[in-house]
Amino acid sequence: MRKLKKAINSVRVKLFMTLSLVILLIIAFLILVNNFVFGQFYIYSKTKALKSVYEVVNNYYRGSQNIELETQLEKIAINNNFDILIKNDQNVNVYTSNKDFFSTLGQMNEMTSRFNSNLGEVLENGESFTIKKMKDSKNGITYILLSAALDNGYLLYIRIPITSIQESVKISNNFLYLMAGFAILIAAIIVSYVSRKFGDPIAELNDIAKKMSNLDFSHKYRITDADDEINNLGKSINAMSDKLEKTIKQLRSTNIELEKDIEEKSQIDEMRKSFISDVSHELKTPIALIQGYSEGLLENVNSDEESRRFYAEVILDETNKMDRLVKQLLELMKLEYGKREFEDKQFNIVELEKEVIRKSQVMLEEKQAKFIFETLDEISVFADDFYIEQVISNYITNAMKHVKEVNGEKYIKIENVVDIEKNKVRVKVFNTGENIAEEDIGRIWNRFYKVDVSRNRADGGTGIGLSFVKAIMNNYGNVYGVINQENGVEFYLELDLNI
Repeated sequence: MRKLKKAINSVRVKLFMTLSLVILLIIAFLILVNNFVFGQFYIYSKTKALKSVYEVVNNYYRGSQNIELETQLEKIAINNNFDILIKNDQNVNVYTSNKDFFSTLGQMNEMTSRFNSNLGEVLENGESFTIKKMKDSKNGITYILLSAALDNGYLLYIRIPITSIQESVKISNNFLYLMAGFAILIAAIIVSYVSRKFGDPIAELNDIAKKMSNLDFSHKYRITDADDEINNLGKSINAMSDKLEKTIKQLRSTNIELEKDIEEKSQIDEMRKSFISDVSHELKTPIALIQGYSEGLLENVNSDEESRRFYAEVILDETNKMDRLVKQLLELMKLEYGKREFEDKQFNIVELEKEVIRKSQVMLEEKQAKFIFETLDEISVFADDFYIEQVISNYITNAMKHVKEVNGEKYIKIENVVDIEKNKVRVKVFNTGENIAEEDIGRIWNRFYKVDVSRNRADGGTGIGLSFVKAIMNNYGNVYGVINQENGVEFYLELDLNI
């Protein structure tokens, strides 16, 4: 009894019962439609065809092409199994498609008695025509008969037998009964296959889940190429099994993980100390200079006006450097934490580059290098020109600091490459000189990182110029970077075109 109940509740039996019920309902629906709708639709279609022929004939007799009408009526009669009879106002045959259909006046009288006007079911009554469904008492055949008066006084009779449609309905019903039996038989075969296809994976998943509950993760679901819910469920269970197994292994190796966490924490702490050290280094030197020169002024180390003025200028210069450094750090923090709003607008990047080059001309002459700047007269971009100018200024300043003669050449080159498909322009700043070490390429974008560990103050740099570039470009979500070339280094960035 328990096995029987389990079998009834199985997916296979439920699928079979459901599919069989659906098939029976569909067959029953088709039989109902076949019995009550198909016959009515057939009569409606033929009634419409009769009226159409009536219109054709009526319209013809307003014209004058007898031969063409007869040809058309013959085609209509053959194609639709119509019997057509036309009488003139003298009761004489004008046209008949079937000699047995009221071909003589005597047969016309016989028709009047056989198709009595008080007999039959009226399907439609028009102003000049009547359509009836009538049964011929002589041969037992049921017809649809149209009788109409044409505009010229002629009489038109059209009939079509409809007994055949009743026979067709009966045959169609018998065929549907037969198909129902075959469909249920085929359904049993299909359900057997489908239930095996879906039931076996579900049983396998159930077995895997039971083993997982006992912390046995050795069994995995066999993934197939099918992109269905069961296969996806199998992938999820496999993923869950892997994660649970991994989690348990991690719990068993807590000490090792704790050591790794301590080591990572130590590395983070070292990074924090390094950052504080960098900032302290940048601020300590100008503070020491200010303190020393201030004490010199107070103690009147130099009594002449020129020396005191020099001391004051040094103090002012170092104060300005500290002020600039603090402002840059504050601005960088706002950029990195998304607290700065950009005022984007359309501007010509070429004009901006020319202006940066003009401002850098003095330093370039000191380096005894030349600029190569060949580009279009106008490239319209959409960004904040103030921040983009800082980015390009940092690139050019960085290039001027590191430009060196290579193979008899010493130059800085600025190039703009437009990509219409991506709607981008790539700005490239190249300088001849030494390549950047591979281990330093990823670090040069960090705050206060300098490839030159001596941190020479003569160049006036703060070590956060490239950090500005990184923060600004990250806010725009555009590409930036550096590439070592054969004879130098190329820094690049991308901006959105304004098209």
